[in-house]
Amino acid sequence: METIYDKSEAGKQGTAYPENRFSEDEPGEELDSDLFRNEDPELPEVSQPELIRHYTKLSKKNYGVDDGLYPLGSCTMKHNPKPMEDIAAKERFSGHHPLASADVVQGNLKLAYQLGEYLKDIGGMDGITLQPAAGAHGELTGMLMIRKYHAENDGLDQRNKILLPDSSHGTNPASAAVAGFDAVEIESNEEGTVDLDQLRQAVGEDTAGIMLTVPNTLGIFEKDITEVAEIVHEAGGLCYFDGANLNAFLGRVRPGDIGMDITHFNLHKTFSTPHGGGGPGAGPVGVKDRLVPYLPVPTVEKNDERYEFDYDRPESIGKVNSFPGPFGVMVKAYSYIKALGDQGLRDVSGNAVLNANYLKEKLKEDYRVAYEGLCKHEFVLSGSDLGEDVKTVDVAKRLLDYGYHPPTVYFPLIVKEALMVEPTETESKESLDEFVEAMKEIAREAEEDPDLLHQAPSDTPVGRLDETQAAREPVLRWEEE
Repeated sequence: METIYDKSEAGKQGTAYPENRFSEDEPGEELDSDLFRNEDPELPEVSQPELIRHYTKLSKKNYGVDDGLYPLGSCTMKHNPKPMEDIAAKERFSGHHPLASADVVQGNLKLAYQLGEYLKDIGGMDGITLQPAAGAHGELTGMLMIRKYHAENDGLDQRNKILLPDSSHGTNPASAAVAGFDAVEIESNEEGTVDLDQLRQAVGEDTAGIMLTVPNTLGIFEKDITEVAEIVHEAGGLCYFDGANLNAFLGRVRPGDIGMDITHFNLHKTFSTPHGGGGPGAGPVGVKDRLVPYLPVPTVEKNDERYEFDYDRPESIGKVNSFPGPFGVMVKAYSYIKALGDQGLRDVSGNAVLNANYLKEKLKEDYRVAYEGLCKHEFVLSGSDLGEDVKTVDVAKRLLDYGYHPPTVYFPLIVKEALMVEPTETESKESLDEFVEAMKEIAREAEEDPDLLHQAPSDTPVGRLDETQAAREPVLRWEEE
């Protein structure tokens, strides 16, 4: 691929400024000599049109949610309404300084407070923090609150284990470990849900809690979740509900109503904001009454008609973010909730489940379905029964030639040659049918011409990469040979 340095020629330049570029009214300022480099950087020398065209061409080689279906399982890579982006970009919001006094940002604090009230109602929770900057950050915040709860009630040394189903999100065990807990895996049963007998054997006086991803990464709702909660609570543990897949049951089930003590909300998945690409993100955490004292400081509270930060929380775990929270994401989530209303939010989950089951039924004749029955927002296929030596990765690479971003591959680990597909609630039947045709054609190619898949992709800017070498020996900067 051509780099900007390949276009460089000595003497070319973009825009030439006159030497006296400052008027008398706007005098220039001398920079501190310590800020200067000893040598000029070796920058490419190109004209402005060449520069613009080069990066415009590169941008067209990328793929995102505005280009087409992005069925990345468990990530909810859906279309994001542009009005919410416009609202968050308004100066009254984007110009909000994160350390501004509560006296000058009453409107913004009111928005944050009302968003928290909406989320508490959606999740069936009693208290909330808006500080966490992502879903995994919310998980860690939840684990720290569980840790503090047990430290003050029955000793942390005694409660040092977090139970984790093998169908959980991959960040769950990491969050538990970072918080100082030992992660104990609970295997799934033949239905793809938590094995209750194994759970009963695993709980005990050392159980701090359980982390449940619901629906799990197989796209299955835990039908025995209330019994799971009873088993853990009877052992003295707490129940953490990973709410990252909220679009599967939004407006239909509230975690707090089915025995969950704590949950996080991925605003950047469920409520409008784009997911992925390094941000922005937000992972507010809701809790039931007994965990409210441990919420991070400050919380946003309403006092008569005034909104303010509450730092007077002596049992708090402290701050988990340098600022009150990712406010721009809150604006998008708040406007999304207000725009859809109760019925609109309920329609989100209905469409997500409908789209996923439609795709699963259309594809099950060509790909093995890991678990039969009704799925929720996503489902898992397996590429293990395709053509000679054809692997899931070959299907994923070939999908690139058809103009699609591939689904998640090789996760969850409990399914051999896994393909995890999430169409999201925003795709039309027409776009789903087009994806089905591409997947069926690839299945046919796998039987008739497996080498075609082994060599894919062939119609993309870059062919098949050595991903192992790229991960172990990354080249992160351009160097002239």
